[in-house]
Amino acid sequence: MKIISGGQTGADRAALDFAIDRGFDYGGRIPKKRLAEDGVISNSYSSLTETDSPDYAVRTRLNVLESDGTLIVSHGRLTGGTLLTKELAMAERKPFVCIDFIKLNFSEAATEIITWLNANSIKTLNVAGSRASGDPNIYPATYELLTKVFD
Repeated sequence: MKIISGGQTGADRAALDFAIDRGFDYGGRIPKKRLAEDGVISNSYSSLTETDSPDYAVRTRLNVLESDGTLIVSHGRLTGGTLLTKELAMAERKPFVCIDFIKLNFSEAATEIITWLNANSIKTLNVAGSRASGDPNIYPATYELLTKVFD
């Protein structure tokens, strides 16, 4: 299993940190100059690849295309780049699953994801979700969810 994300604060970073902590292969496309809402994405995330554009939508589309499927996490309805991720996955006919932490507990969500991963033969998983500024609880929720899925 390889985990990829766009390197943004929140869900993206939780996925990358989880992958690094657990020894998973990781990567993903990030904006030119390693842009994120908190400044520059750290070079400690050495397996990330910059796109030719600073536009977040460019890296979002590439991560959808370059993965076997996308896990989208949120606390409530999707907005902004998270909604764009879902729309791109639908448009490209790529498998995706949306987990709303308000509607599902971690065990229910993990079971749904494991079933989805197996049904779609996911080997490269794109993880997307809210930014930390819009949802301060998304990082720990995403990390805990991935722990339940992969442990």
